[in-house]
Amino acid sequence: MTKHAHGHECTDPGHHVHDAKGYVHAVEEACTERGLRLTPLRAQVLGLVAAAGKPIKAYDLLDLMKHENGSSAPPTVYRALDFLLEQGFVHRLASINAFVSCHHPQVQHSVPFLICDNCQNAVELEDTRIAGLLETQAKALGFGVRAQILEVHGLCSECQRR
Repeated sequence: MTKHAHGHECTDPGHHVHDAKGYVHAVEEACTERGLRLTPLRAQVLGLVAAAGKPIKAYDLLDLMKHENGSSAPPTVYRALDFLLEQGFVHRLASINAFVSCHHPQVQHSVPFLICDNCQNAVELEDTRIAGLLETQAKALGFGVRAQILEVHGLCSECQRR
């Protein structure tokens, strides 16, 4: 496991980008492939989420936008987040009400996150077997899965060492 530039642990370092600019570029390419438009506002929001260093809350994002732009209308920022979420470029961690960039922006997928209760860092587990197992179990019960984000709380290795 290697550490990302933006604070997440990386369980699959060979298949995604680690810096915010490179991440935004990868998302631009994915948007082009899907026939979507990454507007300047969407790109700015995405870049801030990717560069945050850990999951970022919406109000912190709004503060950063205000600092960079002089002002930002919350509805437009939330619309940008909605687009990014819908396309799978960012994930919302409901249990801590924060957003994090997705390690693999080209592929929409479901992943579990390990969230540290102390430092709030998140580790995106890049093991498709977990999502597959959940989907198989759900189908066996007649449940049609639309989306899944599994959030597991505890203490990261750094915080346990302290």
